[in-house]
Amino acid sequence: MPKPTLPLDGGCRCGQIRLRIKAQPLVTMACHCTGCQKMSASAFSLSAAIPTEGFEILSGEPVIGGLHSPDLNHYHCPHCKSWLFSRLVGVESFVNIRPTMLDDAQWFSPFVETYVSEKLPWATTPAVHSYEAFPPMEAYPGLIEAFAAQQ
Repeated sequence: MPKPTLPLDGGCRCGQIRLRIKAQPLVTMACHCTGCQKMSASAFSLSAAIPTEGFEILSGEPVIGGLHSPDLNHYHCPHCKSWLFSRLVGVESFVNIRPTMLDDAQWFSPFVETYVSEKLPWATTPAVHSYEAFPPMEAYPGLIEAFAAQQ
């Protein structure tokens, strides 16, 4: 999988929110859970975990939308409602961006797929690793290392 050429800018559908990534992804994923299916209006959502110091909002003020959870915040454009990124509450090390919000997403391919227990029967990805739900926390260091090695 090719690495994105950085920095890489992106934004919501209407253009009110603009963002930038300045660090390579730690790992890329596709999530098949029914929540992501509903929020993306698709068979799965895509994400790239970007180190927090490599992510910035250039313009606009994203708002929390989707499932209002004490554990996870999904950020959207207040005008067009595009789902831009997500943050785990209390986890400051990375941001899960939606790679299709970037101006160039040609580099993206999911390395891990999650919640295959809820996937639609016809939905397939080229992911190398699959999990019935989310990977256990202890699996992430190995996944991040394997992802970096294959780039």
